[in-house]
Amino acid sequence: MSLVESPTQTKELSRPFEAGGSAEARGGLVLALAGNPNAGKTTLFNALTGLRQKVANYPGVTVERKEGVWAFETGTGETTSVRIIDLPGLYSLDAASIDEQIARDVLTGRVEDLPAPDVVVAVVDATNLERNLYLVTQLLETNRPVVVALTMIDLAEREGLEIDAEKLSKGLGARVVPVVSKQRRGLDELAEAVFEAARSGAGRGAGWRLSDEAEAELSRLAGVAGVSLEKDGRGAAVSARAKALRELYAQELPEDEERREVIRAARERLSARSKNWWQEPLLARYEWIERVAAGAVRSRLRRIGDATEHRGATERIDRFLTHKFIGPLVLLIVMLLVFQTIFSWASVPMDLIDRGFGALGEAVRASVPPGLLTDLLADGIIAGVGGVLVFLPQILLLFFFISLLEDTGYMARAAFLMDRLMRGVGLHGKAFMPLLSSFACAIPGIMATRTIENPKDRLATILIAPFMSCSARLPVYTLMIAAFFSEQKLFGLVSTGVVIIMSMYLLGVAVAIGVAWILKHTILKAPPPPLILELPPYRLPNLLNIAQTMRSRAWIFVKRAGTVILAISILLWALVTFPRTGMPPVGQETQSAVSQATRETGVEARGEPAPGTHPSPQESDEAGERLRHSFAGRAGHLLEPLIAPLGFDWKMGIGLIASFAARETLVSTLSIVYNVGPDATEESPSLIDAVRRARRPDGSPAWTPLVAVSLMVFFVLACQCMSTVAIVRRETNSWRWPLFMVGYMLVLAYVASFITYQGGRLLGFS
Repeated sequence: MSLVESPTQTKELSRPFEAGGSAEARGGLVLALAGNPNAGKTTLFNALTGLRQKVANYPGVTVERKEGVWAFETGTGETTSVRIIDLPGLYSLDAASIDEQIARDVLTGRVEDLPAPDVVVAVVDATNLERNLYLVTQLLETNRPVVVALTMIDLAEREGLEIDAEKLSKGLGARVVPVVSKQRRGLDELAEAVFEAARSGAGRGAGWRLSDEAEAELSRLAGVAGVSLEKDGRGAAVSARAKALRELYAQELPEDEERREVIRAARERLSARSKNWWQEPLLARYEWIERVAAGAVRSRLRRIGDATEHRGATERIDRFLTHKFIGPLVLLIVMLLVFQTIFSWASVPMDLIDRGFGALGEAVRASVPPGLLTDLLADGIIAGVGGVLVFLPQILLLFFFISLLEDTGYMARAAFLMDRLMRGVGLHGKAFMPLLSSFACAIPGIMATRTIENPKDRLATILIAPFMSCSARLPVYTLMIAAFFSEQKLFGLVSTGVVIIMSMYLLGVAVAIGVAWILKHTILKAPPPPLILELPPYRLPNLLNIAQTMRSRAWIFVKRAGTVILAISILLWALVTFPRTGMPPVGQETQSAVSQATRETGVEARGEPAPGTHPSPQESDEAGERLRHSFAGRAGHLLEPLIAPLGFDWKMGIGLIASFAARETLVSTLSIVYNVGPDATEESPSLIDAVRRARRPDGSPAWTPLVAVSLMVFFVLACQCMSTVAIVRRETNSWRWPLFMVGYMLVLAYVASFITYQGGRLLGFS
C-alpha cells in the first residue's frame, strides 16, 4: 500500500459500512482518531489528510469537529479515500467533560448525521506507554476494530526504549504500528493495518478481568443489559459486558427504577466483600497494562543515571522555565519578543497589501464612470475590506507564534506558571488555556472552557475571556501606534509602540483577574479544584502543524472580512452617503462627498490643501453638509455628548457604533469616514496621515496621543463582538449572562477611558 497525495485521483467511497462482511462489500471507510492530549494525534491527522480537511461543530454543541480525507492504495492497486474523524483529546471515555461525552457518542454512533466509525486508530505516545494504554483498554470495549498508532517512537528510541510492536500487538489483541508522522514513517503500514481491521470486523474486546465475584455480577447484569451495538453474537456479548461495567461502577444510577434496584443490590454484595470495591476496574486495567508493557518494552539503559541523562534535558530546562521567580520573568520576555517580532516582520507585507488595494481602487475609478456605484465599489467595498485585510500578516504571525509555543511544549509550562495566580483569584488552573486561546479569538477560548468541570468556574472563565486582547483588536492598536508612537523609543532600545501594546494586553489580564476575584467571591463563589496538568517533553516544532493552523485561522479571518466586514462596510458607506434629499448632487468633476468632507474637516481646516486636490470652498461646504446630515453623521452627533468626556468626537462615535458588531471594523469605518482608501492617489494622505491631520470645528487636533490611548483602553475593556455574545448565549443557554457580560464590560470600558483621558489632561498630557 502507498499513500496518495492528490485528492483528484481518489475514488470516493460514500456508502457507510454495514455490520459484518468484507471491507470491499461494505463501502467507504469511516475512521476515528482517538488519543491523549500531547500524544501526537494532531500531527498524525495532518500527515494523513494534508489539505483535505474541514472544521465544523458537532450538532447541538460548540465542540469543534475536525474531519479529513485520507487517500491510499489498497492491496489490489485501487486508490481508496477514507473519511477521518479527529476526536477531541481525552484521557478516558468515562465522560467527565463534554469532550469525553462527544468522543464516546461518536464511537457508539450516537451523534446525529455522523456514522459510527468502522475502525478506531488509538494514538499512543511511546514515551508514556502505560498511561496512554488506559484509553486503549476502553476503546477495545467499544466493539469496534482498533489499530494502535505508536507515535513518538523516535523519541522513545533516544531515551533508550525498545518496543516490540509484534509482542505488544499480541498482548493487546490489536495491531500496533510504529509511526513518525513528521517523517511520514510507518504511514503505509498504518494504511494496511486499517484496511485489514476493517475487513476483520469487530475487535476482540477487553483482555483484562476483574475478580471472580465482580465478573459474576457483570455476567448477571449483562444478561439484561439491553440491545447490543452489533447484531452478531460475539459483539452482543462484548457490548453487554461493557454496558454493565459502566452502570455498575458509574457514580449515577440508571433512570429505570427496576434497573437501579438490580445495580444497588450488586453494589451492596461487592461492598460487603471489599470496602474499596469501586477501585477494582482501575486497578485491574493498570495491572493488565503493566503485564502487557513488560513483555513488549525493554530498556537499553542499565543504570538509572543513564536514563536521567536522556530525560535530563527537559528537566534541566524546566529548572529555569518553571522557577517561581525566573519562570514568570521569562514568560514576560517571551511575550514581549513575540509582539516586537510581529510588528517588525509584518510591516513589509502590510505595506504591499495596502498598495495592492490602493491600485485596485484606482483601477475601479479609472474604469467605472463617476457616480454612486463607483463610490460604493471604491469607498465602501474595497476601502472597507482592504482596511481590515491589511492586518492579515499580523494575524498570521500571531498564530505562528502560538502554534510554535504549543508544539515545543512551552505553552503547558506557561499554564503551570499561571496556576498559582489563577487559584489566587479563585479560578481553576484549567482556565489558563481558554484564556490564552482568547488572545487569538474569544470564541474558541470560550468554547475551550468545556474542559472545566465545575459550572461556576466555567462560567467565571467565560465572563472574563473577552478581556484578553484578541486578534481583532490588533488593527486598532496598530493604527493608533503607527499614527502617534511609531517613531519613539523607550530608553533608546524598545519601541514605545511595543511597550504600549504590551500594556494593553496586561491591562486586559489585570482587569480580568480583578473581575474574576469579585465573581468568585460573590455570585459564583466556589472553591477551585486542584490542577492536574501534563508537562510534555520539549520537542522540535512540527512545521506542518503550524502551517495548517495558520491556514485555517487565516481563512476564518479572510472569510469574515469577505462576509461580515463586507456587509458592515457597505452599510457604513450607505450611512455616510444617505440621505441625499435636498442636498446638492454629486459633482462629476470632484471626488466623493465623504472624501471632500474629510479633506474639508481635516487638511483644509488647517489651511493646507490636500495633496493632489483643490476643492473650492463651495464644494467643501457641500461635502461637509452631506456628511453631517447623513444617517451616520446624525448618529455620531447624537452620541457625541456622551463620548466627549473620553476625548472622542462624532466621527469617532460612528466608528464606535460599528465596532460593536466586530472590533476590527473600526479601521474600515475610519477608512470610509475619512475616505483615504483605494481611491486615494499616491500623493494623497494615508489613513494614518488622515488621523493625524483630522481637526475639530475649533481647529484643534481631533486625534492626539492621549485620545489614542483612551481609545485603546476602551477597546481593551469593552465587549464589541456580536459573535462572542452569540457564543456565550449558546454556552450558557441563557440571555442573562451574555447581557450581563456586555453591560458590565461597557461600564468598565467607559470608566477606564474617562479616567485615562481626564487624568491625562490634568497631568498635562495631550
